[in-house]
Amino acid sequence: MLEIACFEITSAETACQSMADRIEFCHDLEKGGVTPDFYEFLHLKRHYKTPVYVMIRPKGGPFFYSADEFLEMKNSIITFKEGGADGFVFGVLNADNEIDEARNKALLDLAGETPCTFHRAFDRTEDLEKSLQILIKLGFKTVLTSGGKKTALEGKEQLKTLIKKYSDKIEILIGGGVRSENIEELKAFTGGTSFHSSAILKYDTFVTDDEIKKLKKLSS
Repeated sequence: MLEIACFEITSAETACQSMADRIEFCHDLEKGGVTPDFYEFLHLKRHYKTPVYVMIRPKGGPFFYSADEFLEMKNSIITFKEGGADGFVFGVLNADNEIDEARNKALLDLAGETPCTFHRAFDRTEDLEKSLQILIKLGFKTVLTSGGKKTALEGKEQLKTLIKKYSDKIEILIGGGVRSENIEELKAFTGGTSFHSSAILKYDTFVTDDEIKKLKKLSS
């Protein structure tokens, strides 16, 4: 399974026309991805069949949100769900960088049957196994992780452990610097089958069709 992170509409269209199994649609690469434009999302849904998972994140920076920001997240889920979102990507931590169970459950309840991914806020938590058990209990279908490190290659030992112990209960989506030059090593070492990449090569700004095709071929 290859998910491509798309930070603007041009990359999203490229990924939808290429071999991505699904896209994570968000905005603002500099901030690591925030909630995208609703009308751009509708454009993708109307013109392409590729599943679109929508990032629900009102701001960059820490994953601890004010009451107003959290209300914005809830409203975004309602809006994008009505627009036909295939999935949601979010993650709420408390002030101590641990999973905020109550707030995540509230968002999951709003999403209903729409599958939800807990994003790399997961990697900020102190005990990844404990955090993963909480996500499974809450009902997340997927967790995006680099194994608690800056990149997936650096976190490959932890990723291997998480996949071995928990991949039958939750999809472990390997992300963090995943590119065609390292995806084979990651797959072989970790036993992972789900990968997340921006498919943006060095010095580029947009997703590259050729890189998506290489990633898909090497991860299959």
